[in-house]
Amino acid sequence: MTSPDLPAELKAALDARLSGFSRNEAAARSASISKNYRDGGGSGTIRSETDALAYALARMPATYAAVTASLNALREIRADFAPTTLLDIGAGPGTASWAAAEAFSSLQGFTLLDANAPLRQLALDLVHDSFRLRDVNYERGEARSSLIKVDAADLVVASYMIGEISAAEQSALAALMWQKTRDTLVVVEPGTPAGYARIIALRERLIADGAHVAAPCPHDGTCPLVAPDWCHFTQRLQRSRAHKQVKGAELPFEDEKFAYVALTREPPAARPARVLAQPAVSKVEITAKLCTSAGLVLSRTPRRARADYAAARRWRWGDAVVECTSRPGEGRDP
Repeated sequence: MTSPDLPAELKAALDARLSGFSRNEAAARSASISKNYRDGGGSGTIRSETDALAYALARMPATYAAVTASLNALREIRADFAPTTLLDIGAGPGTASWAAAEAFSSLQGFTLLDANAPLRQLALDLVHDSFRLRDVNYERGEARSSLIKVDAADLVVASYMIGEISAAEQSALAALMWQKTRDTLVVVEPGTPAGYARIIALRERLIADGAHVAAPCPHDGTCPLVAPDWCHFTQRLQRSRAHKQVKGAELPFEDEKFAYVALTREPPAARPARVLAQPAVSKVEITAKLCTSAGLVLSRTPRRARADYAAARRWRWGDAVVECTSRPGEGRDP
C-alpha cells in the first residue's frame, strides 16, 4: 500500500517553493484557509501566491493522506485495476494527482481542472521538473462548465470539492463526473456529518445510474447507519517541521478524518466487510462494528477461538476484512 506521507519528489518541490517564505505569514493565512475548507467554503479565500503556499503547507499533507487511504482501499478490492488516464476535478495544487500517481504506476496522462489561478500556478510549478507527473494538462475553469470540454478518463478523482457548490448543483455535477468516468470514480470529502451526507447523496444518485460501490461499502444497498452516526475514517500522517510551524502544533503527527466512495462501472468480484470503528479489545473477546453485505453487524470474536482472535486483533478502523467464523454469536448494532 502507498504511504500516506507526501512523496520525496513532492516534498522537494514544495521546499524549493518555500525558500524564503515567511512561516509567520503562512500561519496567519493558513488558519482561516483551513477552516474555510473544512466548512465547505472551498478555494475562494485563496487569492495570491502566498495564500496558495499557505494552503499547501496547512492542507496538502492531510488531503494527500486521505486521498491515498481511499485509493489504497480501492486497490485492495480491485488489485487488477491499472488506469492509464486520470481526471482530477477541483485539483487545487494537484494533491490528488500526486496521490494517484503514487498509487497507480500505470498512469500516463493527467488532466487537472480548477478555477483558482494561484492554486493552478502552484500545481504547475510543483510538477515542472517532476519525473512521475510528465504529461500534465491543467484546465482552468469551474467544474460543471469545464467538465464538458475535457476527455473521459479511466480514473476520475474529486477530493474536498463537492462542498464548494450548492446542493442543487451537486446532483448535476455527480452526473457529469460519472459521464467522464470510463472505469472508476473516487470522491473524498471531510469526515464530518455534512461531508458524509454529500458522499451518500452522490452514492445514491450514481447507483441509480448504474454505478457499483467498490469501497468502502460491501454492497450497493442503502447505507445502514442511522443519525447521529455517520460513516467516516481516519488516516494518520507525519508532520514536517514547517507543517507544525504553520499549524501551530507540537505533535509530530496529525489524524485526518475523511469520508469517501469509490464507484465502478462493473461490480467488483468480491466485497469484504468494512470495519467502521476501532475494534474494542478485551481479555474475553474483540468487538468490532462491521458493515457487511447483510447490513450492520456487531461482531464478537472470543479469545478461545485463537485463530480468529489473532486475526481480529489485526483489524483496524477502515480495514476490509473477512468476518471470523468461530464466535458464540453476533449482534446487530443498535
